Amino acid sequence: MAKVSGNATGDVPVDEAHIQSSMRKVALTALAGTSIEWYDFFLYATAAALVFPSAFFPNSTPTVALILSFGTFSFGFIARPLGGILFGHFGDRVGRKRTLVIALLLMGIASTMIGLLPTFATIGIAAPILLSVLRFAQGLAIGGQWGGAMLLVTESAPPSKRGYYGAFAQAGAPVGVILANLAFILISAMISEEAFMSWGWRVPFLSSVVLIGISMYVQLHMEDTTAFKELQALTAQKLAQAPVGKKLIRRSPVLEAIIKYPKRIALAAGAFLSIQVTFYILIGFILAYGGDPEGAAMSRDNMLLALLIGSAMQILAQFLAASYSDRNGRRGVFMLGAILTGMWGFALFPLVDTGNFWLIVVGVSGGLMALGMMYGPQAAFFTEMFSTEVRYSGASLGYQVGAILGGAFAPTIATILWKEYDIIWVSVYIAGASLLSLISVKLLTETYKTNLNATD
Repeated sequence: MAKVSGNATGDVPVDEAHIQSSMRKVALTALAGTSIEWYDFFLYATAAALVFPSAFFPNSTPTVALILSFGTFSFGFIARPLGGILFGHFGDRVGRKRTLVIALLLMGIASTMIGLLPTFATIGIAAPILLSVLRFAQGLAIGGQWGGAMLLVTESAPPSKRGYYGAFAQAGAPVGVILANLAFILISAMISEEAFMSWGWRVPFLSSVVLIGISMYVQLHMEDTTAFKELQALTAQKLAQAPVGKKLIRRSPVLEAIIKYPKRIALAAGAFLSIQVTFYILIGFILAYGGDPEGAAMSRDNMLLALLIGSAMQILAQFLAASYSDRNGRRGVFMLGAILTGMWGFALFPLVDTGNFWLIVVGVSGGLMALGMMYGPQAAFFTEMFSTEVRYSGASLGYQVGAILGGAFAPTIATILWKEYDIIWVSVYIAGASLLSLISVKLLTETYKTNLNATD
């Protein structure tokens, strides 16, 4: 991996077969790590809609319990920018690999502990408090994981395939949804509803110990990126050339990123809004809406299966859009995805309201494929916005600020709009977020020919 150069000039001669073999290893490792990491994060979304209202908020009405459950779900998003700041600092200082390993370990431990957590019936109010703390830890982990995984891939990829290989890190999100939903479907199929609500929901969380093994593999078998190694060499040279007795002061990479690129960070956050709002409505809120006894009343497993199929279609859309962006640029396909996402929001709920399984699949798949047109090229797009010395911090800040603004309260807001007004206002909410993303990307410049080894 160390020999794979991200230099746009291609001045490092390497064997093509070695490049492909090395990149496959990096891409598949990033995919495995991010898939399990997102699996843990999304397990919570599914459980927040189906299990946690009764397990942790049994004294509330069903609607209030659902809102409170989605409220604890939002704690993970509140922590994500903090995770981006913390891990971004160390990712730009000590390396992408080591920082990613710590993030993976934190997620594995927090998710396993959720599986061991007593419910309200056992320890009372301490149960939802501890649940919120562990969700906060998940948010810190995911805030650090994304930057490390996507930089490990994009900084190592050949310039002409940066979008394609970056899509492997991005694919971890829909793969995580698939794994989380499969886990719930399989467990509920093997045991009774009573057993599922009592202890069965814990099994998918306990399986998160696998993430600890993946983190050890990354630590032992992966190298850091060429771009970061070149940055280290340049920093060492500057330190060696500094006058004797004069200390070279280095500002925090996070502070440096905010000072250098405030507009890019803000616009990156805006670009991410539509993805986050729509995604968490589709993987969280839609489970509560589609299974509502007063509505279509689809079974839980059918709603999960529809989401599983839609997530598989999202993966396909992400790779196609990312590959297209390598040839034609990131902005065009990203903006088209924002337009289609906003329009599809008005088709989604009428399709779900039919109660027809395949029409629900069409509704969910259409929304996930449209946002996949944005999410696929995003890793390369955000990587190319920032110079090497602040890239982890800058990209993570843009991503995680967009996450908290767009995704943190999306299921809660959607639930309130649905219950207090009408479901059409959830569609308007999706369209409004898509418009903001469209404007943000329009204001950004094209990046796909950027030299990733450039430093300031």
